[in-house]
Amino acid sequence: MTPEALQALYTSMAASAVGVLAFLTLTWAVGRWQDRHVLVDVAWGLGFVLVAAVSFVRSAGIGDDLTRRVLLLLVTVWGVRLALHIVARTIGAGEDPRYAAMMARAKGSRHAYIYRVAYLNQALVMWIVSLPIQVAMFATGPGLRWVLWAGVAVWAVGECFEAVGDWQLQRFRNDPSTRGTVMDRGLWRYTRHPNYFGDTCVWWGIYLVAAATWPGCLTVISPLLMTWALTKKTGKPLLEKGLVQTRPGYAEYVERTSGFIPWPPRQPRRSAGGQRAR
Repeated sequence: MTPEALQALYTSMAASAVGVLAFLTLTWAVGRWQDRHVLVDVAWGLGFVLVAAVSFVRSAGIGDDLTRRVLLLLVTVWGVRLALHIVARTIGAGEDPRYAAMMARAKGSRHAYIYRVAYLNQALVMWIVSLPIQVAMFATGPGLRWVLWAGVAVWAVGECFEAVGDWQLQRFRNDPSTRGTVMDRGLWRYTRHPNYFGDTCVWWGIYLVAAATWPGCLTVISPLLMTWALTKKTGKPLLEKGLVQTRPGYAEYVERTSGFIPWPPRQPRRSAGGQRAR
């Protein structure tokens, strides 16, 4: 990367940070007006599209055109699909229980508190996770094309898992005959979280596209952070903690189904008397 490209990258990164903060602040203002902050989940995917668009425009004439176009396409498809899915899921719904619980802990203004703990944190995480996009857009060389296309393939697997998993779960939720039961069909038969597994693959794929170039390969903190968050922090553990307590049969589902990586279901354990444990 030339000194001129590096200087342009720094300027673009600052512009992306300002853009993300302004976008999430506007989302917070709408949420405050509606007295409902579930829109921050819609803003998650669209915020990455914003970062990709800013980086794409500012890297014109500097970065490798194929890398720039591939990254913009992958991020836009992922972010817009996710946003539309969340919009459809939340139409007519009330406040998300997570954000209601956050605001219940506030000692002063509920809306100011959730802005600090949810919106500002999301802005920071979004900017860090998007580093492969920002950096690779300004890479001046073509890089290793086979690594780029391997990244596209990993992204495609992840996008399919996430999209199909979300679609299957939404159909399950909309079916009155399955209300109160555990979703263990389709992709959910092989992993308890096909959407989280898919999301992880999406970001490792985007990282591989970036890693085909220098210094995009240095941005490995992005997929590592997403993998940690989805498997250890705000994704899988937080969701399963509530489901084990509130959904009959979920503990048995956990016992037989892979927690993350898709795998055939395990057979039920047998009791000391030789009978299958129920």
